[in-house]
Amino acid sequence: MNPPPDTDRHEGAAPSAEPVALGTATRTWFGICLQTFGGPAAQIAVMHRVLVVERRWIGERRFLHALNFCTLLPGPEAQQLATYCGWLMHGTAGGLIAGLLFILPGFVVLLAVSVLFAGYGDTTLMAAIFAGAAPAVLPVVVQAVQRLARRALGSPALLGFAIVAFAALFAFNTPFPIVVIAAGLAGLVGGRYAPGAFTPKPPPEADPDAPPPLIADDALHAAPRSTTRSLRVLAIGLVVWLFPIPVIAAWQGTGSTLYEQAVFFAIMAMVTFGGAYAVLAYVGQRAVTTFGWLLPGEMATALALAETTPGPLIQLVQFVGFMGAYRNPGDLDPWVAGLTATVVVVWVTFVPCFLWIFLGAPYIERLRHNLRLAHALTGITASVVGVIANLAMYFAVHTLFGEVQDREGVGPFTLNVPVWSSIEWQAVGIATFATYLLFGRGTSVARTIAIAGAAGSVLYLLTT
Repeated sequence: MNPPPDTDRHEGAAPSAEPVALGTATRTWFGICLQTFGGPAAQIAVMHRVLVVERRWIGERRFLHALNFCTLLPGPEAQQLATYCGWLMHGTAGGLIAGLLFILPGFVVLLAVSVLFAGYGDTTLMAAIFAGAAPAVLPVVVQAVQRLARRALGSPALLGFAIVAFAALFAFNTPFPIVVIAAGLAGLVGGRYAPGAFTPKPPPEADPDAPPPLIADDALHAAPRSTTRSLRVLAIGLVVWLFPIPVIAAWQGTGSTLYEQAVFFAIMAMVTFGGAYAVLAYVGQRAVTTFGWLLPGEMATALALAETTPGPLIQLVQFVGFMGAYRNPGDLDPWVAGLTATVVVVWVTFVPCFLWIFLGAPYIERLRHNLRLAHALTGITASVVGVIANLAMYFAVHTLFGEVQDREGVGPFTLNVPVWSSIEWQAVGIATFATYLLFGRGTSVARTIAIAGAAGSVLYLLTT
């Protein structure tokens, strides 16, 4: 007698034999997770090649629909796309496996890097490594601004959004969440009165000649769009996501660094629209100037590390959390504080990614065709160009100059002004070399940082 169909996996879909075993899919996701270098574009390309072209588990159109949905969400779209594709094939278990494996290699590597930096960061060798890596990442951020601007700034109004966002962050020190919310509201209003200026560019069409997928659309996991299901998923997701906060409050108190990090990164997880580069300016601003978890130059180094390790770029918050707790452990051993912070920060940052997918996937078609939401997100995406430009400016000032001063301007203006006599010519040379590799030679991001960073490290050792 055949076993009954998996009602959880196929709820709302026609019963069918499982074309791909969960174990086979797990091994495939593990192979994908070892190739998650180079940022979201490269990661999405790897998943498309494996899942759509080679394995043919998911059709081209279904993959693009899932990608469109994930770009609407806060958080790393590539990791969420992996979660969504895993959910399509094997329900909740498949989504958890795909999403967790996507971040596992980066977690292990960044934990090792954090331990090395905390234990040996003041040695000559470690100083040389980080002295080479930080300037090498500057052209990478500039390239991110260029690519996003080419796609997002399709009208003068959207260009204005980017300029205003840059000014709000650079000159007025406006918090990142306020910039995102204001851009979304402005896009919503602007789309009502000038829809042409706020209509996003259409996604690429699916390849009409692509072979049919092995798993038909009606055999993929589905779930009913019901209030009961949504409330159940939301309640479970919120409890799982936020339970570390009261635990830490009871254990270490609300004034501890661990509690500050848990609350801060939980809030950050809800406003990370526009990808990792957009939120890094917000994280850098608060982690360096407000909480004192990192030094300015270390934030650029953290970005360089994340660019050259597997996993989502936003995973560099793991390094930020480790170092902040290690340096401010309270009554804990610094190593215990750092390791605890690593787990807590990764938890509150990535658990909501699973929540958004499991909660929102049944509504994918409705969300994709909501024009008002599309107008709001178009405004947010345009403002993100200015946010990333501010990040590039921040990194450049604190990496290329040894001394930076805060100077008050007219009215509420406060600018970070470098002391020109403190210019670091070695850093300028490394950044210039990296720019040549990335833009002049077309070298990949990971190889650019590796080559230019290694050259900078050797230069540091020879001149120290």
